[in-house]
Amino acid sequence: MDALTRDRLRQWAEEYHNERFITGDPVQFPHRYRRKQDIEVSGLLTAILSFGSRTQILKKADELDRLMGDSPWQYVLSRRWDTDLPSTRRDSFYRMLSYAAFRTYFERLHAAYTRYNCLEEALLACPGTPMERLCAFLGVSSASPQKKLNMFLRWMIRPQGPVDFGIWQSFSPSELLIPLDTHVCRIACDLGLIPKPTFSLRNARLITEALAEVFPGDPCLGDFALFGYGVSHTGKGAV
Repeated sequence: MDALTRDRLRQWAEEYHNERFITGDPVQFPHRYRRKQDIEVSGLLTAILSFGSRTQILKKADELDRLMGDSPWQYVLSRRWDTDLPSTRRDSFYRMLSYAAFRTYFERLHAAYTRYNCLEEALLACPGTPMERLCAFLGVSSASPQKKLNMFLRWMIRPQGPVDFGIWQSFSPSELLIPLDTHVCRIACDLGLIPKPTFSLRNARLITEALAEVFPGDPCLGDFALFGYGVSHTGKGAV
């Protein structure tokens, strides 16, 4: 990576890594809470809904937030989702995600919080990197980029600052993988960090490795540079 690209990335990170980033971003929903477990539940479920039009993401995430009430954690423990998200409902909760499918996340969270104090502790029971642990917990493949899950992990693990929470102390920011979305992929390709703008785990790793050269120990600080710059030059768009 040449010096000009490094300087651009540092400049963009400084420009977009601030409280203004929260406005219009799904991370605004877990920021409504202070208790660790509430942040975990709101953060994970909001991240899972973060695909498609940003306008629709925020609308649906706000609907979910109102459904869970003052404490997403207590909502999980109360099992009120048994009624709100019946296992028999196959119609759409959000886009192609059915009520029954979304319910499964509450089932897994309920199992975790009835056994462990927090989701962080539950993931420590799984082997591997943070992404591999979270994929194992949710029963999904760790062989794909898993943009939504890596975004959630960034929220939980990166040092507390204007955007991220840093409430998971068991993992290092150096273990994170870049959340590979449309904007990140396109800008990374334009900068020569990846050969083609394809959504693959290999590209997510290549981008993360390149960003680690610029932001040692904290490669996902570069997420603000690539995503922020990409959004600001294409409008709200899709994520």
